[in-house]
Amino acid sequence: MKGTEIIKKIKQVFRDLPRLETERIILRKMSLRDVSDLFEYASEPEVTKYVTWDYHRTVADSKYFLNLVLQKYKDHDVSPWGMVLKENNKLIGTCGYAWWMPENYRAEFGYALSMKYWNQGLMTEAVREIIRFGFETMELNRIEARCKTDNLASEKVMQKCGMKFEGIMRQQMHVKDEYHDLKMYSILKKEYQTV
Repeated sequence: MKGTEIIKKIKQVFRDLPRLETERIILRKMSLRDVSDLFEYASEPEVTKYVTWDYHRTVADSKYFLNLVLQKYKDHDVSPWGMVLKENNKLIGTCGYAWWMPENYRAEFGYALSMKYWNQGLMTEAVREIIRFGFETMELNRIEARCKTDNLASEKVMQKCGMKFEGIMRQQMHVKDEYHDLKMYSILKKEYQTV
């Protein structure tokens, strides 16, 4: 696959990020109207303990993040969904692909969730849906996700979604002035089809 074909493929799939739905959540494009909900959970240091970004200290931080995401939508680039709880239409997290290599038929996703909604199976629901989207719409063969070695909750989400542990990547990431070991998980299309 040539560079122009790769870009065309990405823009084709992400030209209008589709709304996805599960039993309890909606995955949809975010907008500036979500700034209050985003700040509510992104300002919690515990939420950002295991992610690459720092907690939001002001609403301006949340607005800045949303503007970055909106630009990705505008550019038809790989971008995250806002995770909205159906019962109250509240944005409670993000979930989506961080990068995609169409020429190798693989991509990686990531996610963050409000502490108020931890341990309720909501992220597992969302991840199952984006895995389905990855195999069925993006035509992936391999989907990856990583987590810090002590992030047991994130690891459990990956396991519940049928992902397999591949190993520990030592000091694979330098974030927040530290090197971090990361656990690598993946699922292959043939495994997904048998789940």
